[in-house]
Amino acid sequence: MDYNVVWYMLVGCLLIGYAILDGFDLGVGILHLFAKNDHDRRIFMNSIGPVWDGNEVWLITAGGALFAAFPEIYATAFSGFYLPFMFLLFALIFRAVSLEFRSKEKSKRWRGNWDRAFFAGSLLASFLFGVTIGNAVMGINIGSDKEYQGTLLNLLNPYALLCGVFNTVMFALQGAVYLNIKTHGPLQQQVQRLFKPIYITFITLLLLLTGVTLWLKPEMVANFSFGKVAPIGATHDLIMENQTLISVLAWFVVLLNVLSIANIPRGIFRNKPYQAFVSSSCTIAALVGLFALGIFPNILVSSQDPAMSLDIYNGASTLTTLKTMFSIAIWGMPFVIVYTSLIYWTYRGKTVLNEHSY
Repeated sequence: MDYNVVWYMLVGCLLIGYAILDGFDLGVGILHLFAKNDHDRRIFMNSIGPVWDGNEVWLITAGGALFAAFPEIYATAFSGFYLPFMFLLFALIFRAVSLEFRSKEKSKRWRGNWDRAFFAGSLLASFLFGVTIGNAVMGINIGSDKEYQGTLLNLLNPYALLCGVFNTVMFALQGAVYLNIKTHGPLQQQVQRLFKPIYITFITLLLLLTGVTLWLKPEMVANFSFGKVAPIGATHDLIMENQTLISVLAWFVVLLNVLSIANIPRGIFRNKPYQAFVSSSCTIAALVGLFALGIFPNILVSSQDPAMSLDIYNGASTLTTLKTMFSIAIWGMPFVIVYTSLIYWTYRGKTVLNEHSY
């Protein structure tokens, strides 16, 4: 394993951390309007109050790691997805403002407007993350100059829109599982009633998306096939030399995904909320892992010509830079994990309202 692979895994771990943590607080925002009264909506908001801004640190860290380790890919991605990223930034900022401003006035209209803004920001951010993943799977219009040559409308293709809807439902599911931990009494029963239709919709969309992906991009299973299916573009020596190991790892992730999805309702209905949350988080981690294994060693696939794709070698920094950054990351990542764990331990338990609440 070389430093390019190590950094591919590190960036992937940061994105998994972000998808799990911000997944539930975006999910809470999506479910926010389903709360029946002002008290319940405040419980929803305050369940994520101490942690939502810390969760977004994982996204910033992943962006920084991508910039330092794979600058060519960072430049192409941020120029190609410029408008969607601006919409995403707008959604995250507007959502944060909604959290801070909603309880500053007791006016019903004031709070209702901020409730809708909080919902819309959470929904748009979740949807855009899915659209980005969808375009990464289908490939984007990258030319020989390593620049994106398409338009915003090219990014809003049917497959990417389907991925956007799927990601929104997946985050709503993660939010419902989290709220089951943070609520009690009639509000918890209401959350559990929301869980069933969301879970059924999630399973339906997952099966649909899997079928469509296999139909449109069969090469996504190349790293699962023990060399039976041709990969995207040229075969790298790294893949040739480790084909069996990569395929075994890929099928292990598939097994993890199936078991974790099946265990979510079991945890909910057997009154084991933390077990359900761990299963839901493992589901998200496995789905991100399957996506990463599907395109590996590419990061941005060119729809013009697979030979123009940007991978972990032609889009990477120098070996000296990767080595230096690794020596920093090996100390920095445990710090982030410890800091995050302490915050969650401090604010564990059911959510209650007090004079400092939103």
